[in-house]
Amino acid sequence: MIKFSEMKYERPDMDAVKAWIARLVTAFRACGSYEEARELFIEKDRLERHVDSMATLSNIRHSIDTRDEFYDREAAYWDDAMPELEEAYHSWTLALLESPFRDRLAEEFGDVIFINAELEKKSFDPSIVPLMQEENSLTTEYSKLLASAQIPFRGKVYTIAQLGKFKTDADDELRLDAWKAEGRWYRDNHAKLDEIYDRLVKLRHEMSCRLGLKDAVELGYCRMMRNCYDRDDVERFRDAVVRYLVPLADSVKRAQAERIGAPYPMSFADAALSFRSGNPRPAGSADDILEAGRRFYDSMSPETSRFFRMMLEGERMDVLAKEGKEGGGYCTTIYDYETPFIFANFNGTADDVETVTHEAGHAFADWANRKRVPMSTVWPTLEGCEVHSMSMEFFAWKSADDFFGKDRRKFLYSHLAGALTFIPYGTMVDHFQHSVYEHPEMTPAERHAEWKRLLGIYMPWLRLDGEIPFYSEGMGWQRQHHIYVSPFYYIDYCLAQTAALEFWKMIQEDPDAAWEKYMAYTEQGGSDVFTRLLEKAELGSPFDEAMLRGVCEKAGEWLASYDLSGIE
Repeated sequence: MIKFSEMKYERPDMDAVKAWIARLVTAFRACGSYEEARELFIEKDRLERHVDSMATLSNIRHSIDTRDEFYDREAAYWDDAMPELEEAYHSWTLALLESPFRDRLAEEFGDVIFINAELEKKSFDPSIVPLMQEENSLTTEYSKLLASAQIPFRGKVYTIAQLGKFKTDADDELRLDAWKAEGRWYRDNHAKLDEIYDRLVKLRHEMSCRLGLKDAVELGYCRMMRNCYDRDDVERFRDAVVRYLVPLADSVKRAQAERIGAPYPMSFADAALSFRSGNPRPAGSADDILEAGRRFYDSMSPETSRFFRMMLEGERMDVLAKEGKEGGGYCTTIYDYETPFIFANFNGTADDVETVTHEAGHAFADWANRKRVPMSTVWPTLEGCEVHSMSMEFFAWKSADDFFGKDRRKFLYSHLAGALTFIPYGTMVDHFQHSVYEHPEMTPAERHAEWKRLLGIYMPWLRLDGEIPFYSEGMGWQRQHHIYVSPFYYIDYCLAQTAALEFWKMIQEDPDAAWEKYMAYTEQGGSDVFTRLLEKAELGSPFDEAMLRGVCEKAGEWLASYDLSGIE
């Protein structure tokens, strides 16, 4: 097995790649038989896999150390190269849509490739390439700014990720100080963060105008491949969240305030503490967590066992937080090696375990579908992907003892409570982005005011009293990476969490049957649109208000009856 450190990165000759694609397009348009068209279709897929693999290797290594001069230069190269490459791919998309063999290709490879190609056609034109290059440069600038953070705290200096464990500490003074220290760094840099975002909003609005789209919301939906629902469906989902989930989440937060002895509404710092004795912590070191992960995946199925052992033995994970490392976490694919890769920042909190379950849920789905052709059908659209990961978190409850030891009961309660209280937050992120892109003329101050207004609707349990200015003044959205880098990639988590709660409900009743349905869903990869993937696995739709109401009721009953006796 080739280890990640042994995978060779070589910058492709982009002129040669573009010439190769042009040749494929010309040949594809001229081909006289389905067999010839199919061969060219496969050849283009092989080329795209290789180019994407080189871009991914560069991105991973730059994420691991943003100070590395070589990969810093490569990141800048790809920021410019990818929009130019998209222009070349666009000519292929047009040829594909106009092909006389379209029906035969759809029959063999699935009609989703043509559904998505129509969205790609709407979201690109050669005239926006310079704008896309500037957009990439700005999102890289944002990521590097956050990765460069050096935050003084209690006599030491921490990155944003490293500071995270103090933000959930049981010591009230320590926890509040950590929130204030983080907020100070963001507030000191808020002008730069506002500037970057203001430029991104205006760029994306200009792109939508050049493309003849209604606004940057429509552009965002095309880019996110919203291929089976629209903004009206999302608005109805948001309304249902306010109607059913916000009251439930509010009751959960009221119980939390009483449990930890905090006034209600809570401060941001108090809202981060689930139990007076402290939040659940993993039982052991990073190596212990990975070993517990191995035992969990060994216990689930032969397939999951082979998958996770491959991840460990092949260096397919980089999980320790360190200086110069980009924040956050993600799973991606290196197609040349038919392997996923997990990037994370362990910081001693329950989030470390969720990396081994959430991100590895993505990775397992990728691994299970790694041989699908074309590469665009390995993964579904992003809300579909998040079902893999968020549901895997609930399957991992069976190993809660192994992951959390004495904090097992704390974890089970706070994990389900966190799933319910997350959906209002995630929905608020989506609502905020609709507001911003529907009104691109907003000033930075107006954006902060809008975020603060939405906090009152979706998270009424938070006190906006100025104790931590960055958060209470409506600037907290600036720390949400997706808002800058992947517009409208957040409602995906909320839709997926709703589906994952359906899996949670099934697991309580019949874990084996739940796993069978999980595999029935996962093994489809990206072969269809999100709602049809759910339907084929006999799962409900998050857009069905009755489903959302039903899982809320079941989860609320479980939390209300859960025995927390003996836990401080």
